[in-house]
Amino acid sequence: MSEPQNRSQTRIATLVGLHIILVCVSLVQAATYTYPIGFLPETFHLFFDPSRWWPAAISVAAFGTVSILFVLKDFTFGYFVGFYIYTMVVGYLWLNNFTDLTYNYGLAGWSAATSAIAFLLPALLVSSPIRQIYTMPVQSFERFLDVILLLGVAAIAIGAFYSFHLVPLSEIYQYRAKFNNPRVVNYLITIISNAMLPFAFACFVTKKAYWRAIATLFLLILFYPITLTKSSLFAPFWLVALLALSRLFEVRVVAILSLLAPALAGIVLLFVFREKGAFYFTTVNFRMLAIPSLAMSVYNDFFFDHSLTYFCQISILKPIFQCPYQDQLSVVMEHSYGLGAYNASLLATEGIASVGVLLAPVSVFVCGLVVALANRLSAGLPAEFILLSGGVLPFVFLNVPLTTILLTHGAAVLFLLWYVSPRNFFEKTAA
Repeated sequence: MSEPQNRSQTRIATLVGLHIILVCVSLVQAATYTYPIGFLPETFHLFFDPSRWWPAAISVAAFGTVSILFVLKDFTFGYFVGFYIYTMVVGYLWLNNFTDLTYNYGLAGWSAATSAIAFLLPALLVSSPIRQIYTMPVQSFERFLDVILLLGVAAIAIGAFYSFHLVPLSEIYQYRAKFNNPRVVNYLITIISNAMLPFAFACFVTKKAYWRAIATLFLLILFYPITLTKSSLFAPFWLVALLALSRLFEVRVVAILSLLAPALAGIVLLFVFREKGAFYFTTVNFRMLAIPSLAMSVYNDFFFDHSLTYFCQISILKPIFQCPYQDQLSVVMEHSYGLGAYNASLLATEGIASVGVLLAPVSVFVCGLVVALANRLSAGLPAEFILLSGGVLPFVFLNVPLTTILLTHGAAVLFLLWYVSPRNFFEKTAA
């Protein structure tokens, strides 16, 4: 092994280790949170017992050995998403030792760890290219990027026709509850904002067409008044941050820092500024780190003594199979726990809810194969381009089922765009 490669692996191992510690510290701070801004820990079944820290530490440390995959493997889309899934399971294994919910904690913990490994193995290890049956000509590809911008303008105009509100973050839930957009409009907005515009932004950056890249960011921020989601507000700033970091560090480091840095900032702000730092901590550390892990606890608790879905929660399957739940699972959780519309990741939905904790690793392994397919479809593209064009989706993976991500949030469209992208477009630009 060369000296530079050895230093790179040491750097990755150090960052991942620090990140695991920060996740646990962040969850302790969330469980002992006492400020009036944001949330009440006990409402979300979020606790910490100092006398029981060591079993939690042992379970997290044991699972920490899986992080060797992030040290040894190269960057792919699966690496990016896999690190987020890995972080969520680290958080769950910690919280699983303190929850007041009632289910088989030991079995659920083993299922979560095994499911994460089942997802990571194909998502990180499979990246061989698929032969391109069709490649878009470079000139047509460049014109298509302009078409994406026009589609963005159209989506904003259509969305604004149904709802447009310039309100602070503290009021978004009040206004968003009144939205009644047609489903096709919601699909159009999420596909364009989560997949197509970030793809165009990455292409413009690669081509050094910076004014068009700025125009893309401007369009992205205009989705906030018509969606009133935090992701739409922060997406353009997030893409800029990923771009800046990618100019300073290798892409694997950027993938890790994309979670580590915000988490560290939240811990420091809360510790130093206390209540003045509470809004950031609530928005980032609680929503980004704690909620996805807590969702696994809630789903384990609910499906411990309720009927499994056997994938009937997928809307196209409901008319075909008899389903015990007519509402979306997020609504079912809201009615049962009163925590709002509680969406959850593929580990909770395609895993726990669909087939139960025993078979969850099998289902999640299939999800990992889907992400592995994305690796293969994007093979040959620059790592920085994959990082930027797919930069919005890893956060979505923390809170949304895979089937919804593919169809509603535009992941399938992004995977197709990666596949048909002319590789010589990037070679020509880099020359």
